[in-house]
Order: sequence, then C-alpha cells, then structure tokens
Amino acid sequence: MRESVIYQDIQQEKALSIVMRQLRRKIGTVPPVLQLKIQSLPLTQVEDLGEALLDFSDLTDLEAWLAQHQG
Repeated sequence: MRESVIYQDIQQEKALSIVMRQLRRKIGTVPPVLQLKIQSLPLTQVEDLGEALLDFSDLTDLEAWLAQHQG
C-alpha cells in the first residue's frame, strides 16, 4: 500500500497542509506564487521544508530556501 499512487498523493496532501499552516504561523501570508512552488515540490522536499522553516524569520528565508531547492 505504501507504494500506491493514491497513498503517495494522500501523504503529499497531508505534508503540504501541515507545512502551509506552519509557514502561515511562522512568517504570515504566503504569496500564491510561492504556494504554487511549494505545491510542486516532491514529498521529500516538502518534508525538508517543514524542518527548515523552523529557522525562518521572514518571507525572504522561504524565498531563499525555494531558490536553493528547485531545479
């Protein structure tokens, strides 16, 4: 079951939901363009972002992280 597409989609949605809530709490409103970039990340990077955001101070930290982690 762990490898099914449906399972992966559910995991992705859960991770995105948590990360977006954490970002809003930590740095405020996330612009739609950055939301789209976050939504396009693979699950492993969403999880990495969830850990990295604990050190963010403002929106520029998120922008810098995304610039480093998108190909």
